[in-house]
Amino acid sequence: MSNSPYLLKATSVQSVMLRVLLALLPGLVAYIWFFGAAIVVQIVLASLTALAAEALVLYLRGKPLALFLTDGSALVTAWLIALSFPPLAPWWLVVLATLTAIIVAKHLYGGLGQNPFNPAMVAFALMIVAYPQLMSRWPVPGAVDFATQWGIIFGPYANHALDAITMATPLDALRTALHSAGTLPSAPTTVVSALANNPAIGHLAGRGWEWIAAGYLVGGLWLMQQRIITWHLPTAFLATLFLLSGLASVINPADFAGPLFHLFGGGAMLAAFFIVTDPVSAATTPCGKLIFAAGVALLTWIIRCFGAYPDGIAFAVLLMNIAVPLIDMATQPRVFGYKKTGDDVP
Repeated sequence: MSNSPYLLKATSVQSVMLRVLLALLPGLVAYIWFFGAAIVVQIVLASLTALAAEALVLYLRGKPLALFLTDGSALVTAWLIALSFPPLAPWWLVVLATLTAIIVAKHLYGGLGQNPFNPAMVAFALMIVAYPQLMSRWPVPGAVDFATQWGIIFGPYANHALDAITMATPLDALRTALHSAGTLPSAPTTVVSALANNPAIGHLAGRGWEWIAAGYLVGGLWLMQQRIITWHLPTAFLATLFLLSGLASVINPADFAGPLFHLFGGGAMLAAFFIVTDPVSAATTPCGKLIFAAGVALLTWIIRCFGAYPDGIAFAVLLMNIAVPLIDMATQPRVFGYKKTGDDVP
């Protein structure tokens, strides 16, 4: 049909989730290239745990297993958990986080479409608070072979010279530099100098992280092209984070990293296209999406620069999830045919 009216074919949840998983592949490939195949092990562990937990809860609730197990939502949550966790985290930590996400953060509220909080971010926030040391096991790019990674994940090499094969993430380096800036009068340290001399830092952000973020960016743009997500959430998140970090670095360049560092270091790109865009826990109105994503970016930047955790995305998302009902209520678009005052008479 070349002219209107057009009929849009309904998109299934399974189709949407499958394309989200496909969009994660460019970032995953870069992840494997720089940090090794341990991330694949974590994805498999998280995926199997998510499907098993989903099946158990569905059985207990008397829901049809085949319908919900094949919709792909549990797998997307599992992948996001694995990709946001250190690849050298012990196997039980990933399993525990996935069980928490599926059973507590998703099904405790009624299942798919009912959860007010992003399940993957609930799992991440709980694990980083409970096990901060284990959540810092990030390997040096290309320095650890798969056999050693396997041994660390499953126990035999759990304490095998971790200091020699792990490093701080770029955001860890940023937090350390911020906290130490100006504390040594005889040899003052600025953020710029600390980051410039840090072996974990690459051209824009962290070694390897720049390419991983670029992979997520490519996948996210493809999701926009496929109309799986709209431009509102990722654009508002990235633009707000860019403006805040850019303004701070212009005012005080010695103590604040530039915008490219914030965008390509840590999970900013993953958050912009795959976490903030969660259709269940994010705002739904066009204006509300802009407010929600901008709020996540603001809180993320504040936590990164002034908080106790290197990357504040999980906490920022959960805090803004609380405000979603109010945001949606305050940003309802005008109903066509009704007055602005909200009168019931057209």
